[in-house]
Amino acid sequence: MRTRPLKVALLGCGVVGSEVTRIITTQTADLAARIGAPIELAGIAVRRPNRVREGVPQELLTTDATALVKRGDIDVVIEVIGGIEPVRTLITTAFEHGASVVSANKALLAADGASLHAKAVEHGVDLYYEAAVAGAIPLIRPLRESLAGDKVNRVLGIVNGTTNFILDKMDSTGAGYSEALDEATALGYAEADPTADVEGFDAAAKAAILAGIAFHTRVTIDDVHREGLTEVTAADIASAKKMGCTVKLLAICERARDGRSVTARVHPAMIPLSHPLASVRGAYNAVFVEAEAAGQLMFYGPGAGGAPTASAVLGDLVAACRNKLAATTGAGESAYTQLPVSPMGDVVTRYHISLDVADKPGVLAQVATVFAEHDVSIDTVRQQGKDGEASLVVVTHRAPDAALSATVSSLRKLDTVRGVASIMRVEGE
Repeated sequence: MRTRPLKVALLGCGVVGSEVTRIITTQTADLAARIGAPIELAGIAVRRPNRVREGVPQELLTTDATALVKRGDIDVVIEVIGGIEPVRTLITTAFEHGASVVSANKALLAADGASLHAKAVEHGVDLYYEAAVAGAIPLIRPLRESLAGDKVNRVLGIVNGTTNFILDKMDSTGAGYSEALDEATALGYAEADPTADVEGFDAAAKAAILAGIAFHTRVTIDDVHREGLTEVTAADIASAKKMGCTVKLLAICERARDGRSVTARVHPAMIPLSHPLASVRGAYNAVFVEAEAAGQLMFYGPGAGGAPTASAVLGDLVAACRNKLAATTGAGESAYTQLPVSPMGDVVTRYHISLDVADKPGVLAQVATVFAEHDVSIDTVRQQGKDGEASLVVVTHRAPDAALSATVSSLRKLDTVRGVASIMRVEGE
């Protein structure tokens, strides 16, 4: 074993960074044995050095992150700050000074992963980011390496624990969205500002990363169709139950059947209770990968939290350090297909539409005519009337999303339709 330690710099020391520090400092012998050389935590960049951080060596703290990544003797930089800048500049500076980078920064990778990969290749270093998607669940490396010889056609999953907790509470207790969000916040699953989670931004960034790796093409967060769950109601959950379904916020990345394009989307959807994703409870994550040779694979586990995320970070750290010792680099970006990302309107899916209509003869015929005009086939209809009003629930067969959307627009114009109560896609069948 080499005796000179590999030096590691840490950017950020919050929940995840503190756990990374604890593991590095308490499991030094095991890490050295796995890597083939000892590692040394050489510095930790923080914004507030006087803040008490249990188990974090005070002498390693610095507020000058730029100076830390410019040292030249750093072998690997771990980035757990988040955000776009100054992190992008810090990472590229680390590359320029010969350091590999391990990052948990989904937002940056989804926005600018291509240029970061190019910069890493230019300087002969690694960029690893297992922790950027689904916490402790091994997902990036299986897609990038284990399935490198296969053709992945679809990635479907729950990649945000906060929203899954909220929807699970709504399903199991009958609570409304606001009530379930309050409980998620009280338990620490939701941030004080939950926008990134509940509006789907977090899941969209992860979907962009997954689609890019799975389909060997460049996908950014701007390519991902995104809808949050703030409009999901207790009535939607109840309607799903009547269909034998539950509601989940899904990230769905698909290769077109003709192989000429890909799509990436995040939105709430009803899925059958028989589907394995329906049983994913609480703040857990689960992802289905469908490949031609391997078939269906499911990855399941805790998708967030200090310890699970730190586990993924340390796995990447071991890989990056091993590569340093071998004077090589691991698998980088694979974007050889350069497939276009199709708009949401081209996606073929199903709709569950709940309409408030007048309770009189001929209404169902008018509604059915609108569906026929847009070449959308109806699968099932459920109607319940009371006191001159009725609720009409229509579930469609698969059709292009643009046709389904146009159908809904036309339904809103009917005199007999008093309102479109809810619209939700149906997946997983």
